[in-house]
Amino acid sequence: MRTIAAATAASLSLMFGAAFSTADPTSPAPASPARASASAAAELDKHLTGLSSWAADFTQTIDDGHGNILRSAAGRLFLQRPGKFRWNYSQPSEQMVLADGKQIWFYDKDLAQANVRDMDTSLASTPASLLSGSASVSTQFNVTALPPKAGLQWYQLIPKHSDTDFQLVRIGFDKGELRSMFLADKLNQITQLTFFNSKRNETLAPDLFTFVPPAGVDVIGLGAK
Repeated sequence: MRTIAAATAASLSLMFGAAFSTADPTSPAPASPARASASAAAELDKHLTGLSSWAADFTQTIDDGHGNILRSAAGRLFLQRPGKFRWNYSQPSEQMVLADGKQIWFYDKDLAQANVRDMDTSLASTPASLLSGSASVSTQFNVTALPPKAGLQWYQLIPKHSDTDFQLVRIGFDKGELRSMFLADKLNQITQLTFFNSKRNETLAPDLFTFVPPAGVDVIGLGAK
């Protein structure tokens, strides 16, 4: 059974089209009318400009594309630009996704198991990289500005490279602060993330982005002993 952390890793990727269920009242407005231009990418870059670190509580749901919730979770996210992030899941169980700039770890406390692999180029076009990277979004994504919905300004991003697992992501800002992300995988499962209690550019402890597997944990992948 795929853990919620593994699902997050998989859905740091996505596909939309029919993926947004009409039964979902929080879905952003359709892409038409929309404004796809260099100015949309510049607007999004402006939201991210000056972001060196970010922390926020989050709730996460994954549904089947028809509004039926398959899994739900909650926790806290930490970002350190460039290239570092940590998703601490506290519900329904303790799990973690951590990137230290070179490797990415997936840890499940209940299973006493950790997976590790290199942060390869396929991760470069994911939403995690979008938030933690330092390059302009236009280098990895085609950006469209969507009409405001539910009090948020929405942007739609389509990756320029075909070697990613997802085809589209939508992100919503409230007065420049990230509040929501919608993602869908190739099975049309939709991941919705809602962020709150966010803190921008506060000093984060360096060891927050390092991981040493506890004694007795089974390590799979690169670096496994």
